[in-house]
Amino acid sequence: MKLKLDENLGRRGQRILRAAGHDVCTVAEQSMQQAEDRQMIAQCHAEARCLVTLDLDFANPFRFLPSQYSGIAVLRLPNKPSAADLDRAVETLAAALSGEVIKGHLWIVESGRVRIYQEKATD
Repeated sequence: MKLKLDENLGRRGQRILRAAGHDVCTVAEQSMQQAEDRQMIAQCHAEARCLVTLDLDFANPFRFLPSQYSGIAVLRLPNKPSAADLDRAVETLAAALSGEVIKGHLWIVESGRVRIYQEKATD
């Protein structure tokens, strides 16, 4: 899976996802730190990459309609998270990606759990 890690995720997350066989690039590698949310998601769309972020703005399916993108994974961590909390969330994401398709979906990823946003079907 092609993934782009937001600036709020470090090299540890990148290593975990690469070790799981994913094609991972980071916002920092593309000098996109401080980019606006719309610019970030547009770049992900242009590269056919799923965005992996801690930014809760991307968890709003009315602002970023999941079906228009290659996937959005928002990692939810506890208050005052440790590096181990982040690692567990990234490991949960890596495990979920091995069995599910994220393209066109919004995933909320917590340690040991993934919630998948389901768009309502229109008649």
